[in-house]
Amino acid sequence: MRRCVVTRERLPKEQMFRFVISPDRALIPDLAGKLPGRGIWLSACRDVIEGADRTRPKGMPPAGMSADGMPPGPKGRELIRAIARAARGPVQVPPDLPGVLETALIRRIGDLLGLARRAGQAIAGFEKARDWMRTHPVGLVLQAADGSEAERARFRSAVPDTVPVLDPLTGAELGRVMGHETVVHVALAPGRLAGSIAIEAGRLAGLRTPSSHQGTAGLSTRRETAAINDVTGTNG
Repeated sequence: MRRCVVTRERLPKEQMFRFVISPDRALIPDLAGKLPGRGIWLSACRDVIEGADRTRPKGMPPAGMSADGMPPGPKGRELIRAIARAARGPVQVPPDLPGVLETALIRRIGDLLGLARRAGQAIAGFEKARDWMRTHPVGLVLQAADGSEAERARFRSAVPDTVPVLDPLTGAELGRVMGHETVVHVALAPGRLAGSIAIEAGRLAGLRTPSSHQGTAGLSTRRETAAINDVTGTNG
């Protein structure tokens, strides 16, 4: 469990972002949780990460940095003060913190999926993935966020109810990793890689979704968030 420096809420670290402070006092995301230094934790929630963008007046700069002497919005100032308190001094916050995190998460999910593909733990394609699931245990299913909902639903009908179905990437993004122009369906074997992808997809969903709906974005409507916790081991 870690405490968010903004909300002061304690959450599992899988539901949070870790940051460290660089020698030049810049805020650096640490998605892998391996960078040295004291960690600063923020909830993986759009209302926390994107607060400054949501409240700033039109024409003002995003997320916590000033330009031409103009201050950030009230939530932006609150975010900067909370980070500075935790860091015990001034910190340079990226101008577009939500965008920085979203780009990094998409890249990390792609890297993890690439490792799974090379290890023979990920199979892409409607028929290939469904055939593979008939003879292999499945720990996670990824579907393209922009794929046909009818086709996605037809594929999900063959997925066990206990298996989480997530849609963190587009068809083109899945395709680049899996070696095709576009991919809509990927089945992954249970294990560390599937669990890590589920964690990062959950963080990405939280970043993209207002807190009042956090925990449902990116999941099929008939899946429960407990299924993700089973894959990632966060049910305790």
